[in-house]
Amino acid sequence: MTAPSTAPAPSTGGRWIQEWDPEDETFWKETGEKVARRNLLFSVLSEHIGFSIWTMWSVMVLFMGPEYGLTPADKFMLTSMVTLVGAVVRVPYTFAVAIFGGRNWTIVSASLLLVPSVAAFAVMKPGTSFDTFLLVGLLAGIGGGNFASSMTNINAFFPLRKKGWALGLNAGGGNIGVPVIQLVALAIIGANGGPRVLLGIYIPLIVVAAVLAAVYMDNIASVKNDTGAARDAAKDAHTWIMSFLYIGTFGSFIGYSFAFGQVLQNQFGRTPLQAAYVTFVGPLLGSLIRPVGGRLADRYGGARITLWNFVAMAGATGVIVVASTQKSLPLFTIAFIALFVLTGLGNGSTYKMIPGIFQAKAVAKGLEGEEAASYGRRLSGASMGLIGAVGALGGVGINLAFRQSFLSYGSGTGAFVAFLAFYAVCFLVTWAVYLRGPATQTRTATAAEAKPQLSYVEV
Repeated sequence: MTAPSTAPAPSTGGRWIQEWDPEDETFWKETGEKVARRNLLFSVLSEHIGFSIWTMWSVMVLFMGPEYGLTPADKFMLTSMVTLVGAVVRVPYTFAVAIFGGRNWTIVSASLLLVPSVAAFAVMKPGTSFDTFLLVGLLAGIGGGNFASSMTNINAFFPLRKKGWALGLNAGGGNIGVPVIQLVALAIIGANGGPRVLLGIYIPLIVVAAVLAAVYMDNIASVKNDTGAARDAAKDAHTWIMSFLYIGTFGSFIGYSFAFGQVLQNQFGRTPLQAAYVTFVGPLLGSLIRPVGGRLADRYGGARITLWNFVAMAGATGVIVVASTQKSLPLFTIAFIALFVLTGLGNGSTYKMIPGIFQAKAVAKGLEGEEAASYGRRLSGASMGLIGAVGALGGVGINLAFRQSFLSYGSGTGAFVAFLAFYAVCFLVTWAVYLRGPATQTRTATAAEAKPQLSYVEV
């Protein structure tokens, strides 16, 4: 039987859903799933193009030969600053969903991508000053904000049991904007085309994404006007712990996406075309596997998958260090691509942990049913933007580390050693906060005391 009181609003007009309860299985099967999947599809499209615009300067620098007058350090600085803006704008983009509604903000955020695209089209030529390139590159950072608003919005549409898959698919579909723009750039470079051709392709796609969001997406009324959720999430220690772990997963993914081509050019003497043939593979596989990380986390627990994923990331980084010191391009490339895959798995598993952690806190508070689910959705949705913002700062750190490593040693080896140490710390934090407690306390604690700790293992 249907549940009229919880059915979504009609698909025309203002597109506001007044009542939304995805944890109600009857509602979910009869009405909710169809609406949630539709919003997920067009959210992915907008976020996908946002990622492409954010990371377009990882491609632009491949076009920028000696005639542009930029040093390798200039290029790493440029990509670092683009990454920085993309990280910072994720915070207001998260709040925007609660202020304007998910659909409404998707329309606005997609439309804003026209600004950096048109600006880059205007200045992309030899003779433009580095400061001008830097300013226009900073504008591209707004594309990084689309991730935060998209994840916050989609988090509200799906039940807890589906969040790992849904958030992984949403993020993976967005992340894949990185290799797609790199593939398009490869085709353009191969055809002796210029960067303006690339921009000319994306400008109309931005318009299409904004129009489709307006026509097919919805706002959830209960999410709007809850700006206090972000304040509450910021006060919770788990928001910052997960931010740290996300630096290790997503920060690595976005940082390496910006830097991979430059490392191949500067350390192994690859031409722009030779670098472009390789650079898209890692981000592509890392994006495609992100939903798998979410699915594995749904089944086995995000904390467990995250823990062992950091072990594997450290192992792959160790191989990269060896390959770098031995100047083995084949081994270096294979290990780097493997590291990309692992960042994608970790992205999916860490984001699955977030709603599980806040749901566990709700249960520990004695909340039940929809009250517990509502508490979990509220804080996890708000925390995702903050976690995404801090995590993206890892990309800034990676590019700055590469810049300093090349300035000091002439290679990226020193940076990789630092990354290896960081992954070891991420492993220890995951174990200590989310896995150590249940292993040592289950036998001695009472059921009431063990419940919230034990649930962290399953998040």
